[in-house]
Amino acid sequence: MKQPSFTIGIEEEYQTVDPVTRDLRSHIATEMLAQGKLRLEERVKAEMHQSVVEVGTRICRTVKEARLDLFDLRRQMIYLAREHNLLLVAGATHPFADWRTQEIHPDPRYAQVVEDLQLVARANLIFGLHVHVGVEDRETAIRLMNSMRYFLPHILALSTNSPFWRGMKTGLKSYRAKVFDKFPRTNIPDSFSSYAEFEGFVNLLIKTKCLDNGKRIWWDIRPHPFFNTVEVRICDLPMRAEETLAIAALIQATAAKLFRLHERNQDFRQYSRALIMENKWRAVRYGLDGKLIDFGKETEVDERELILEYLELVEEVVDELDCRDEINYIRTILEMGTGADRQLRKFEETGDLRAVVDYMAEETQIGLFQPSSL
Repeated sequence: MKQPSFTIGIEEEYQTVDPVTRDLRSHIATEMLAQGKLRLEERVKAEMHQSVVEVGTRICRTVKEARLDLFDLRRQMIYLAREHNLLLVAGATHPFADWRTQEIHPDPRYAQVVEDLQLVARANLIFGLHVHVGVEDRETAIRLMNSMRYFLPHILALSTNSPFWRGMKTGLKSYRAKVFDKFPRTNIPDSFSSYAEFEGFVNLLIKTKCLDNGKRIWWDIRPHPFFNTVEVRICDLPMRAEETLAIAALIQATAAKLFRLHERNQDFRQYSRALIMENKWRAVRYGLDGKLIDFGKETEVDERELILEYLELVEEVVDELDCRDEINYIRTILEMGTGADRQLRKFEETGDLRAVVDYMAEETQIGLFQPSSL
């Protein structure tokens, strides 16, 4: 079994916000996007709603390389937003925007999604983080996907950043996850015995007109249909770029550690989708403040304790991947709380969701600029 490259690519989806009303604003975003494409080419693209702008790093060999690209993309998009009198905000839902007032990007692909999914598509006003890890061999990609499923709730808990929806406290740390799971072909996938079995599944759906290609499989993790990557899609978009890099490093290290186990003819124990979905719900509801189930011990364990165990598990590959600084930032997230925790604290302090949006905009810029250029 040839070792994968474990290259990394990061995609972030940002909000374009009116600096006066603090609501999402979409009618200027199309013009902003056109200018973004001139400057950043294929690293920036539209999403279904016009108030969503997606950026993607180049294929990077290490997370350190991805850092340079991601910071540059965030800076460029912040500048571009300012030029159009907009704020760029990183958060997985907007605290009070109403999806019913948001315009759909004029593109035949999105028109088809809306035609197929109707209100489910129109209401999907959410912002995610997707991380691609280079795994060239397709059989290896399936094996890694099967094993990585177990860790997805832990990764989601670290990224939770959507506690509000349409002006309400949802009581969930990742309301984005519940908005998105109204789509078909979402959530944790089943395990597959081989790439041929997975390919047969996709081809059957295409043949029976469920979908036109594998990109319409929106699972929390998938072998990408066109790139030689395993794509992790479960995450809320974090506020800080450092949080994104920490989570991306953890995903990359997880893939590398599990491959190391496969090489030794060891394997991480497989658990059913139904069991992993129990942990996903707990991550959605409580984030880092809850307990996940340790299925091996058949007991609940504090999520923060599990994250520390998780860091020990990947320890042996961290230096080889040159991502120790980024992995160490996971401990900072455990201390300061996720974006959802911090949004809720700001709301408790101010009682004002517009103040929460301002805070999110500030956090989006943390670490990107020298103080004088803010």
